[in-house]
Amino acid sequence: MSKKIIPPVFPKINVPQVSEKGLQELILDVQKRLNIQLTSYKQDYIKRRLLSRMNSTRSKNFVEYHQYLRTHPEEEDKLRKALTINVTKFLRDPNVFNLVGKEIFPVIIQEKKTIKIWSAGCSSGEEPYTYAILLYDQSRPGVLLNNVIIATDIDEVILNKAKAGIYEKNALENLSDTQISKHFEKTEDGKFKIKDHIKNMVKFQTHDLMTGVPIARMFDIVSCRNVTIYFNEQQKKDLVKVVHDSLGSNRFYIMGMSEYMSKDVEHLFKPFKPMLKIFQKAS
Repeated sequence: MSKKIIPPVFPKINVPQVSEKGLQELILDVQKRLNIQLTSYKQDYIKRRLLSRMNSTRSKNFVEYHQYLRTHPEEEDKLRKALTINVTKFLRDPNVFNLVGKEIFPVIIQEKKTIKIWSAGCSSGEEPYTYAILLYDQSRPGVLLNNVIIATDIDEVILNKAKAGIYEKNALENLSDTQISKHFEKTEDGKFKIKDHIKNMVKFQTHDLMTGVPIARMFDIVSCRNVTIYFNEQQKKDLVKVVHDSLGSNRFYIMGMSEYMSKDVEHLFKPFKPMLKIFQKAS
């Protein structure tokens, strides 16, 4: 991904008028320091995030903040968090996941016994673990499906959190009590740790979606949700092409509920459940 961002929906706010002197130099340096491709996102979003850190550090302009960043190593982690706000939960948009579990999984399993899923821009892991839970709950007793769930993000820090699999209670609010007791164990500090039988179903990897190269090919499902909110139009089109190249024939692309597909690339897919932003590869 280019950096996978799963941000909250910000109200439309005008970016304060600040001199842009030193902005591009700052962006280039941040990209190298954090390994985040900032040019993939809308300029106003990047400026808002940088301005929030400038205000926190009492920097008067981009040049002054750049100097602060160079001389305060602890600022890198704070800036990373500001640029890569991750807001997600298990079974986010339940109607989408319920349909996947009830209509898409059974068809694929009947055809080939296994399912190959790519959770692109997986953030802290709630999405790929949700797919793993749905698959596990559908498997017949005594039968271990050789499913493949690959979860990727550009942010190695958030991937480490995903690998740890420890979550606050509010991240589980869409799961049933049965699912929680079956797939999680409560920690001493009141958090919930995902059990190994689910954790072992997901393989996490670092990947930049904006390279234009899929992590692999012939996936049955590519789930790339709430990643493009701050992408520019060309980046959105490029991402659709990456997803198309990664899917097997007639397989499924799942977008975020607030995302859309440009008319320039919509011919690559046909609607399956368009109201839920689920499409099938057209060719």
